[in-house]
Amino acid sequence: MGLGILDTLGLVGTLIFALPLALLGLQFLAGDRQLLGAGLVVVAALMVLLPRYITTPGDVPGAVASRVVGTAVTEPEEDEADAE
Repeated sequence: MGLGILDTLGLVGTLIFALPLALLGLQFLAGDRQLLGAGLVVVAALMVLLPRYITTPGDVPGAVASRVVGTAVTEPEEDEADAE
């Protein structure tokens, strides 16, 4: 499923902070601070990936609404559709 406009803007806002952090981590990895560099790259990756996979309190109403609509509105079975 594609991202909506607000999701895309949120991702862009996250990338504004995550990309410089990742670049600094890569620079440290190339230098003599491998542990700090690896940590910065991991933090930058988590900044981008975690919001996609963790349910936040703001996501709960949408999830509840989609479940309620899915159970309240059912597709007619083929036998019922043919009878009409």
